Amino acid sequence: MNETTLSADVNSRGKSLLPSVEAREKMRKKRDFKDKLSRWGITYAGYGVVFALAMIFVYLFYEVMPILKGASVTPQSSYSLPVTSAQTQHLILERYEELGIQYTDDGVITFFEADDGEIREQVELSLPDDASITSFAHSEYIGGVTARGLSNGQVHITKHSFQTSFPNDQRLITPVIDYPFGEAAITIDEQGQPLELLAIETVTRGSGGSMIAALTADKRLLLTQISSKSNLLTGEVTVENNTIELSDVPASPVKMLLDKALRSLFITDSEGFIHYYSINDFKNSRLVATVNAGEGSPITAIDFLVGSVSLIAGNERGELSQWFLVRDENNNYDLTKIREFKSHKNAITALAPEYTRKGFLAVDAGGYLGIHYGTSARTLYLEQETENPLVSAAISQVNGRLLLLDDQQQVQVAGLWNQHPQLSFSAMWNKVWYEGRADPEYIWQSSSASDEFESKFSLVPLSIGTLKAALYAMLFAMPLAIAGAIYTAYFMSPKIRGVVKPSIEIMEALPTVILGFLAGLWLAPFAEDHLPAIFSFVILMPVMMLLFAFIWTKLPAGIRHAVPDGWEAALLVPVILLFGYICITASPYIEIWFFNGSMRQWFTDVGITYDQRNAMIVGIAMGFAVIPTIFSIAEDAVFTVPKHLTQGSLALGATRWQTVVGVVLPTASPGIFSAIMMGFGRAVGETMIVLMATGNSPVVNFNIFEGMRTLSANIAVELPETAVGSSHFRILFLAALVLLALTFIVNTFAEIIRQRLRARYSNL
Repeated sequence: MNETTLSADVNSRGKSLLPSVEAREKMRKKRDFKDKLSRWGITYAGYGVVFALAMIFVYLFYEVMPILKGASVTPQSSYSLPVTSAQTQHLILERYEELGIQYTDDGVITFFEADDGEIREQVELSLPDDASITSFAHSEYIGGVTARGLSNGQVHITKHSFQTSFPNDQRLITPVIDYPFGEAAITIDEQGQPLELLAIETVTRGSGGSMIAALTADKRLLLTQISSKSNLLTGEVTVENNTIELSDVPASPVKMLLDKALRSLFITDSEGFIHYYSINDFKNSRLVATVNAGEGSPITAIDFLVGSVSLIAGNERGELSQWFLVRDENNNYDLTKIREFKSHKNAITALAPEYTRKGFLAVDAGGYLGIHYGTSARTLYLEQETENPLVSAAISQVNGRLLLLDDQQQVQVAGLWNQHPQLSFSAMWNKVWYEGRADPEYIWQSSSASDEFESKFSLVPLSIGTLKAALYAMLFAMPLAIAGAIYTAYFMSPKIRGVVKPSIEIMEALPTVILGFLAGLWLAPFAEDHLPAIFSFVILMPVMMLLFAFIWTKLPAGIRHAVPDGWEAALLVPVILLFGYICITASPYIEIWFFNGSMRQWFTDVGITYDQRNAMIVGIAMGFAVIPTIFSIAEDAVFTVPKHLTQGSLALGATRWQTVVGVVLPTASPGIFSAIMMGFGRAVGETMIVLMATGNSPVVNFNIFEGMRTLSANIAVELPETAVGSSHFRILFLAALVLLALTFIVNTFAEIIRQRLRARYSNL
């Protein structure tokens, strides 16, 4: 070190300007500590983000996991049936799971404690002295109506119910037997023949009556309409009935069922056939079709699911199948086999439908209990409960307890957990054949006013709606945002760029609810009234801009040079506004000249459905929400391309556009791709715009003129109204999990592609 250097390190007082060795060591340690602290802080923050994301997945899985569980049965007690001296015809467990009901063929109704079989009350029916019970039937389970066919051709009808009171703050359930048509038996067969088979249903289309089907001992099939009137003063009940005889009686009928709408009568025979009679027109009731439901095996048990639309048939081989009427192309109904369930090992002996869902119990001759569900085609439980054959089963209205009766008159009481039987992978992601539909379909319909509603939880319409909304939003936003970013970063003057870039980026702060509000209340009606203008904007506006650019190149150099470099875009503003005004003004005339006065009606005439709030409106509105995200990231990526690359390209003789295509775009491609993926993620998760700018109809198509329902919008609409812990609640969390997984997978693949693009073009 020379003297000049030494003198520079010493101040005027002769003290060194450099820190001492100890001070430098202290500063180095302090800097190292800060570096380590920053490194560890950033590392732990990154792990924290990953952990938080993992916890979101864990929480969603926690809420969704109960969907995957089957049913579980917990034995509670066992005892002898209260009445064993007569044959049990029907077994019921009431809503609060405290009382059981036993109907026997001696005309006695026994109410007993479900826990231990102790008799609470017995009611002996007043039957004619010269008659005995020869058949038994019940209406839909929740109605509580039962009928006994008598040996003199009469029918005796009762209805059980329960009165609930709370003396001393303790719940007391009091059984009640009512006589909806009076205590006297009703004559069905004027010839007085014993009624060997019986079917009854009490729900009619507004008449307040009932219908009974009966098979007499001499093989006549009778169909009877019954109605009653009650005197308000005396309470006397007057019964009126109307009976007809049906032809085409099966050779060996074993069971009859009437549907709730009183439109159909089904009779099974000993050969495994189901005979379908149309009784909608009572006077002209007739046999419509006969199907081989047993497929070579006798049907040993058959019953309706709740709502009496679907039939469940079990045969001697232990096979279970679901059937219902399907309307064909000629508007005729065919009894069609819809689905099968897991087979039992022994003959099915009895069925017990659930009261409010499309599930049912099936018991067999081997002592097995099966718990099945119709819509999801799930067999949730199939285990042997006793070594003796089971002959009857009952389930409570809240699906929490079971009564199982074996051939030794022993009752098995068991608790039941079966919370989400209607949910399965097949029902959520495959086409399902729902009741009343002509074919299997993808449908989302989570609620209805009907008590016997068949919930439809297909996630396919919601997933397709999510992709549909994002697709049209990206088709609108990507060209504008990326082209604008390239022009702003590379061609625009710094002064005007300083205005344009912040103006577009500040659009991102605009609440999406405002965009949705404007789209739903202004843009949707405007687009409907000016459809030709919308298409003119999309198709002709780019042509007009190119035409203006071509004309600009042909202008004299003096005019072109009068506009500063990078300000050419400002000249397009009046051109765009003028062309837009022309399109809107000419729109009514275009509709008159080419579309008979209404372009929307023209779409309808050619078979294209047009909804006012549709995917086009959502695409435009959501596009404006996505454009700032894509533009900002893409513009930064283009602007940060090293200047020596672009200057070198220009120096070698390339034009500015050749430089953009050959140098700028490849170098900025990782950033542009990231911008697109960020915009796509924003579009997939958008809620308010989709909620307000579309009809929220869960359709399965990509028609730009129809609406959709997205996963996020569906969660926002339905989660506040669903019951916590219900199947609907769980599947909404599953929808959230699907949405999160979708964005996670897309972003993961996007990052992989971005890294590969960066590695490929990093050598430029």
